[in-house]
Parts: sequence; structure tokens; C-alpha cells
Amino acid sequence: MLGAKVIQSQTLPDGWRGKPWACHQGAQAATGELLLFLDADTWFQPEGLGRTLSAYEGGAFSVSPHHEVRRPYEQLSLFFNFNMTFGTVPGGLFGQMLLVDRSSYRRVGGHETVRDRILENVWLARQFRQAGIPVRSRSGRGVFAFRMYPNGLRELIAGWTKGFAAGAGQTPRGTLLALIAWMSGLMLAPLGWLVIGGWSWGLVYLLCAAQVAGFSRQVGAFRWYTAAFYPVPLVFFFLVFAWSVLRSGKRVSWKGRTVHAD
Repeated sequence: MLGAKVIQSQTLPDGWRGKPWACHQGAQAATGELLLFLDADTWFQPEGLGRTLSAYEGGAFSVSPHHEVRRPYEQLSLFFNFNMTFGTVPGGLFGQMLLVDRSSYRRVGGHETVRDRILENVWLARQFRQAGIPVRSRSGRGVFAFRMYPNGLRELIAGWTKGFAAGAGQTPRGTLLALIAWMSGLMLAPLGWLVIGGWSWGLVYLLCAAQVAGFSRQVGAFRWYTAAFYPVPLVFFFLVFAWSVLRSGKRVSWKGRTVHAD
């Protein structure tokens, strides 16, 4: 389609996960000097590919996918998207997209060096940095989009559990502490309003909701009511994140398979 060449995947070798193996085969078949890896559930917005190529300055480059949110339960992903985006931009790589020159890719050994990783993007970013290759990322609003977990709440919980169980401990400590402090502060507003009451706590809550609304437009197509009632997705995030931490380094279930979290 549109000049694309589709290659037949070879049998998955022992010690490889499916995605790194697919990327490895694609890189071997490609002939250009720039390699672009995309997840199957992503797409470029109009002019998005051109804007991405214009922003590329060499090394490893990634764009945060803007979350296309369509069903009510998908609103619960809000704080997961915050953590994914704020914990990655500007010096990390997103798993959904990677643009890299062939020389840099070969220099770190490509996907073969992360063949057994769930979050291969996190480990590839580390490999690039250790090799002195610049790693950059930026927000993808209006450029690049995706839709996560469209098959129901159970898939959403399992997907985020898998991702956070594998990624626990990989976020830079300073960034992680800042995110925890921010989200903990957001919880104080509704608690203060409920326990102490008064217009001042109500005003604090409205200011927090306004901030969440502003940030939410940067990461996805979330509805206004998600920000207005942000404690709901925030509590959901804390519960799933706690479960993910307990599963870190253990086996988790994903799409009928049992996988070992990184």
C-alpha cells in the first residue's frame, strides 16, 4: 500500500520478545539512512511526518503520541499519560515511536541489545546515552497520535500494570519525586475541601482542576469533566501503580500471555 514493502516475519527466536524482533527485522530490511519505528496503533496527523523530520537533529528522536480518547473508561488513563509524557520529555524515548540514523542505531547494536525487554525504549535510550549519542523527545500534539486499550477496562488495567511493572525504577529519581509531590499535592485539595471545607479550599480545588485541564490538552483528547473530577482518575492511578510496583520484576498477564516484567 502506498509503496510500502511488507515483509514476512521469521519465527520468534528464543530470548526475544515480539516487538524488538519485529523492529530488528524491519531495520535489517530497510535501505535508507534514517530508520523510523512506529507502533501499529499510532498515526501521524496531517503534516505530522514532515514536522517530525524537520525537528530531527540527529541521534535518537521520539515524539510523545497524543492520546485519542473515545470511550468513558479511557478517561482513567489521564495520570498515566501525564507520567509517561512528563517522565520522558525531553531526554527519553517513547515506545510508540523512534527516529534514528542508521549509524547511531548500529553503534549501539540496535534492538538486538534489548531483545528481551518489555520497555525496549527505556533501555535503548540508556544505550544511546552511554554511547554519547544525543537522545531527545518532544510533545506530539497535532503531530502524532495513538489510541490505547480500546477493548475495555480490563485491558486498560492490564496494559498499564504491565508497563509500570516493567518500568518501575527506570524513571529518573528527581523526575519521579517531582511527579509524586505534584500528584500528592493534587490530592490535598479535595481532602481539604471535604474535611475542612470553606471557600478557600474550594478555590484551591478549582485551581488544581484548571491546571489538570491545561495539562490534559497536551497529552490527549480528554474531556472537561475528567479534569473537573480529577480525583477519580488520580485515585485509579495510585491503585494501579501500587499494584504495578508489587508486580515489578514478577510475571504479569498480557493478552493471554504471561510475561516477566523487566
